Amino acid sequence: MTGSGIHYLDAKGPDGIRIYAIGDVHGRLDLLQKMHETIARDLAQHPGRDWRVIHLGDYVDRGPDSKGVADFLIAACKADSRMLAIAGNHDIGFLEFLARPSADGLFAHNGGRETARSYGVDIDFWTPETLRDGHAALLDAVPDSHFAFYRRLQRHLEFGDFFFCHAGIRPGRPLEDQDPDDLIWIRGDFLNYPGLHPKVIVHGHTPEADVEVMANRVNVDTGAFRSGRLSALVIDGAEKAILAVAG
Repeated sequence: MTGSGIHYLDAKGPDGIRIYAIGDVHGRLDLLQKMHETIARDLAQHPGRDWRVIHLGDYVDRGPDSKGVADFLIAACKADSRMLAIAGNHDIGFLEFLARPSADGLFAHNGGRETARSYGVDIDFWTPETLRDGHAALLDAVPDSHFAFYRRLQRHLEFGDFFFCHAGIRPGRPLEDQDPDDLIWIRGDFLNYPGLHPKVIVHGHTPEADVEVMANRVNVDTGAFRSGRLSALVIDGAEKAILAVAG
């Protein structure tokens, strides 16, 4: 413990619960499946241990199989309530596009075409007519279960001395008073903050070559869609470790 915040080295997870926090997937179903297989093997080495698997958002865009990722997570969360998922900015951007199609938003400019193709739809964003037709086709192609999954995603979770969100927090603001948009969008003010927070923040959103472990935060986004590496932080009491899969 240092000052009024918690240092990563001192932070502990809840007693008796092993936690896995997985970084941004971005349509890489192959890597997500490998990560779940790796976690299953790891849990088998710790029999009798309770656990939670936390997915830190950005399931869609850029990679080849956003639909498959949603199908996988919906089934996993239905099969076991210890499988947890929170929202990323791309997930919210997908919902926003489905509600109000735009050629200028996050979806159109940051991998939405790949998401649409995973649902069997090829969207041309260049003219109002082709945008309208592509949007209508995508609305028809997205199952109701996917709408429901994305709409019910929480913006954060807390376990022990750790606070899990997609992007980060607004430094100096109580955790319970965080702006929902900051939790999925913030970068500079959070990433560059040198002080400790009330809890260690575990996040993704900003891809790095390797998992970034700082005194006040852990970034597990290793740019899976581009690097072919998906990473996770493992927390078991005071012990922490990194898991990674590649493909």
